[in-house]
Formats: sequence, structure tokens, C-alpha cells
Amino acid sequence: MIRRILPPAILLFLSACATVAVPPPAPDPVTIRIAGINDFHGNLQPLKTPKQVRAPDGEVVTVPVGGAAWLASTIAAVRAQSPYSMVISAGDMIGASPLASAAFLDEPTIGVMNRIGVDFNALGNHEFDKGWHELKRIADGGCEKYTLRQPCAVEPDFAGADFPFLSANVVTDDGETLFAPYGLKTFGTGAGEVTVGVIGLPLRDVPNLVTPSGVVDLTFGDEADAINIYAQELASQGADAIVVAIHQGLYTEEPADADGCAAISGDLLGILTRLDPRIDLVISGHTHWSYVCDFSTIDPTRPFLVTSAGYGGSQVTDIALTIDPASGEVTGRSAHNMTVQSEGKAKDGSAFATSEKLERFAPDTGIAAYVAQYIAAVADVEKRPVGRVAGDGTITDDDEIETALGDMIADAQLAATREAGAQIAFMNNSGVRASLVPAVDGTVTFGDIYAVQPFGNTLVTRTMTGDQILALLEQQFEEGMKRQILAPSSGFAFAYDRSRAEGDRIVSATLDGDPVNPLKSYRVTMNSFLAAGGDGFKLFTEGTQTTTGGNDLDAMEAWIAAAPLRQLPAANRVSNLTPR
Repeated sequence: MIRRILPPAILLFLSACATVAVPPPAPDPVTIRIAGINDFHGNLQPLKTPKQVRAPDGEVVTVPVGGAAWLASTIAAVRAQSPYSMVISAGDMIGASPLASAAFLDEPTIGVMNRIGVDFNALGNHEFDKGWHELKRIADGGCEKYTLRQPCAVEPDFAGADFPFLSANVVTDDGETLFAPYGLKTFGTGAGEVTVGVIGLPLRDVPNLVTPSGVVDLTFGDEADAINIYAQELASQGADAIVVAIHQGLYTEEPADADGCAAISGDLLGILTRLDPRIDLVISGHTHWSYVCDFSTIDPTRPFLVTSAGYGGSQVTDIALTIDPASGEVTGRSAHNMTVQSEGKAKDGSAFATSEKLERFAPDTGIAAYVAQYIAAVADVEKRPVGRVAGDGTITDDDEIETALGDMIADAQLAATREAGAQIAFMNNSGVRASLVPAVDGTVTFGDIYAVQPFGNTLVTRTMTGDQILALLEQQFEEGMKRQILAPSSGFAFAYDRSRAEGDRIVSATLDGDPVNPLKSYRVTMNSFLAAGGDGFKLFTEGTQTTTGGNDLDAMEAWIAAAPLRQLPAANRVSNLTPR
């Protein structure tokens, strides 16, 4: 056989023709780190009372928590785990705030969140406390005055939020959403680029939770319908992951921190079961509970996580979403709550104990300095003594539990409206925002009582029939109502049994020992929030012969000051007869 040797040029040509194109390697998965927060409520400083939280080993420990400087450091630790990160808030960032923020219309809270680097904030109900025009000012900046307080008192050039507020289900009378319904954020470049879409919205019951004038000309639509509409829109825009930040929440078996979906309940549950399966994560709030629930264990067709980080900046949810850029699919999800362990002192000056079982980060010095200027600006007002109190003024996370503090507030409101003929006063437990912890000698300050009642409601007295009062008491246990009881004033008592049929759960109701007469008229005092049907108590709106009184906080201060030592009442006005 004769071999022919080809010239080198021809060999090179044939070799090139035989080369097969090799596809580029698939891009690596991308992990997005998300710090989830909710219900900050302007808590610039650590919470006044320690909080029970669950340590990684399962033990429940009690530690000081919160404070903007410590929150910032905890969020920074979450972000440090990945070059790609976000901070998402599920509403009630502002409103119902301690004095250091509230006295300045929550401008310092926006300043803190700008410095932390929040990416998106869904509206909650408390964002509307001062009306939607003031809310727009807070978001956009400026010093136009919409309330009794003077804006821009510390920062004359208040510029508003550096991040978008989101309101997917809030529509103005011109048919547009009040704020943007969603936002997008893109990470990476080229083949490794991924985009996260965030839909934000409050609960549809906002009009029942704020003064009606604050939401005039606004319509609050169905939450699931709004989410699903914009999930479709985000998918069409190429979002690789879809996150929902919603100010509605769940309850679990215990509030300390639930890792799982055991015994979950609450209004959010019905929304979750209707969501587009393309949703990857739901960051929730409103109930002030802490949980991380893998919803696929309830509905395998909806494999998203549902999270909540408690109240007041006490926790941050550390969330990881892993995305395959090639398929545009989320391939991994994980989350856990990190406690914002900080520091604090009891009234006697002793430091609250911390726990080595929980991580602790040094406070952010820049944010601490920023907060300090607002604390200094409000110090004289906050420290003014208003009187002395004896007894247990603590509250719990469970608004169905009668507390001495709630009863005392009702007593104060009754006393303040006696001249209007008041015989009974009711206080909503959800409106009691903090425990009242006197100093060692019993002294309480204006800052102490402001933390308890930060809303500035007026007192309203109306004539109601006994039949209306009984129906009002039954309304506490209606399906769909917020889980709470009303705190009654001295002389009024009622008993209930939840095991009985709806509409027949009030076993007894008495005033000064006599049964409430359905045919008789009574003068009843409530705060202006309840008077407008707040918390769903529509029966309060049916009263007649309305008399408007003073401020609820002024009534509390006057009641405390009227006695050398105001004794908190025994919490024995409400009896739960439900079989256990």
C-alpha cells in the first residue's frame, strides 16, 4: 500500500473542518441573600422589655432586643454572606412608634432605613395613621404640614425615602395604585444575570384599622387577586424569582419563634392558598409573630416559604434564594430568624442579661450617632414625670388576655368623660402598644405612657342600647375579627365561652353587678379609632348623641396624676369560661 503524505497546509485545513463547536459552560447558580423585616414601628432604641426568643438549640431565652444600630449590624451580617443581597420590609415600618421617632413624624425612622439600605417597603396599616397625604410626604420628602406636629424639626432638608414604598392593592380615585405595585432588582451580568421581582401590599382591611379620613378616596382590593395579577406581569418581564412582601400574617403554636407550619392560623392563610404557584417567597407581618413556614408541607403545588420576624426590629429573617440563571428557576430556598440581641437596662439601672447562645453584633456607630441626635431632641419631653404607679403593667403578645394596664386605660377614659355622662368605657387591647414599667419608686414618665398609647386618639362618648352593647361584645368572637378582647372599665364585667355558637358566646354582662338590660340606654366611651369602627368593631359606629372629648394620652396622664400612687386594678373583669 502506498501512503500519500499531504502537505501541512492541507492537514491544518482538514483538522479545522473536523473541529466540533463546544458550548459555553452553564452559568453557576446565583444565591441572593434577603434580610426580611416587618413591623419596625419606629423603634429606634432597644425595646424597653426583654423578649423571649428561641436559641438555635431550641431553648427559649429572654434577652434585650432591638434598636436601630443593632438592627443595622444584624442586617449587615446577613448581606455579608453573598455579593448579591436585598433588604425587604413587610410594612408598619412607621406608625405606633416610640416618642423619639413619633415626635418627629417618623422622619428619623426613614433616615435609619435609608442608611441601612432598605430596597423595598410594603405598606402596612400604620403607614396610614396620619393619612395618605402625610404618607406621601414621608415617602417623597418635603416639609409640607399635614398634622399638628411640625415636620422637618431636626432635619430641615428631609428628603424622604431612598427606597420605594409598594402598594399593589391600593388604588386611588384616578384608577392608579397609590405607590408602585412592584419593583425589580437585577444581579450579575451576562449569562449569570438574574432578576428578582418584589410585589408589596398591605392587608385589605386597612380602612377598618385607621381613621377613615386618612384613607378617603382610596380603595383597598383583594390581596391574592392583586398579587396574582402582578406575578403574571413580573413573569412576562423575565423575573427569575418573585417575592411577595405583604402586611398580613399568621399565628402559630407559640410566638417565641416557630420553625415550621404547625398549627398555623390567621387571615394570611386564606390568601396563601390562592397564590400563583410561581411565587417563591412571602415575607409577612402584622401579627407580630415569628415564624418560618415551608408552605409546600401544606400545599405541594405552592412551594414558597412564608416568614415573619416578630416586632420592633427584634429579629431579622435571613433568607437565601438560589436561582439557576439558565432556566430562570429558583432551585433552593432557606430561611431562619436571627435575633437582634442588643442591650438595655431595667428601671433600677441593672443591665438586662444577654445570652451566649445567640449571636451578638456590635451596634453600627454611624446609625447610633444619627439616632442620638433625635433622642437628645426629645429628652426633656420624654423624661418628664407624670406620677407614680404600683402593680403589674406588663402586657403580652396575646390580645385575648385581659391585662391590668388595659383595664386602667379604660378607667382613665371613663373618668375623663364622666361629664359627658359616661357609664362604661372600652379599650382595644391591640391599642396598648407597650408595657408600663415604673421606676423603683413607682415613677412613670411621659415617655413611658406615650409608649403605651402613641396614637393620639380623641375620646368619644355615645349612647348605646344594652342590646347594642351585647352585640358589640359578641362581635369580639366573630369569624374574621382580630383575635382580641375589649378591656372594660371599672364596674363592668363580662364572661364568654368560645365553644358556644357564634352570636351566643357572651354568657353574662353586668354593670355594677346588674345584668345589662337590652332595652336600656347607656353612655359608652371609646377612642376615636374604635368610634370609626376600628379593628372591625362596627357596632361602635351605631351609637347616637356623640360627644367628643380630649386626647386619650392626656386622660391617662390625668388619671395617674390624680392619685399619689395609682394602683393598677386587678385584671378580673373578663372571665373566659371556654372549656379547656
